[in-house]
Amino acid sequence: MNKYQCIAPDVQLGKDVKLSQFINLYGCEVGDNTKIGAFVEIQKNARIGKNCKISSHSFVCEGVAIEDDVFVGHGVTFINDAYPRATNSEGELQSERDWKVEPTLVKKGASIGSGATILSNLVVGENALVGAGSVVTHDVPDNAIVAGNPARLIRLITPGLKVAS
Repeated sequence: MNKYQCIAPDVQLGKDVKLSQFINLYGCEVGDNTKIGAFVEIQKNARIGKNCKISSHSFVCEGVAIEDDVFVGHGVTFINDAYPRATNSEGELQSERDWKVEPTLVKKGASIGSGATILSNLVVGENALVGAGSVVTHDVPDNAIVAGNPARLIRLITPGLKVAS
């Protein structure tokens, strides 16, 4: 660790993890051979699998589970609360006891394009592709390409075939 990395002692890092400068990790797990770009925050109770790439300026909040071989583009934001509020019913700043984390799962081999926002309580399917700038509001099927705001199904990928550039 160096002075430009904030890595809490409770972080579980796998073998050969590559960490850029200017990152903030606490209470999370990061699998073997994963690369974390600059200006990334990964919060407590988030899990990142093996062989993943989390690109710069991305935010992985509590409750997000990312399986193996997942690509997360630059500036991707995950959400863990469908109805966020600053204060509780008494007008005080909310604390952890005032809300419940809503989970998100990104399955093996998925790719999320730069600038996408992934809402809570959903699953991004295995080998799915989320287009850059998309807002994902519903589950994404396995092998699907989705894009837009809200993200809509563009087409399905035939397993084993490469997607044309």
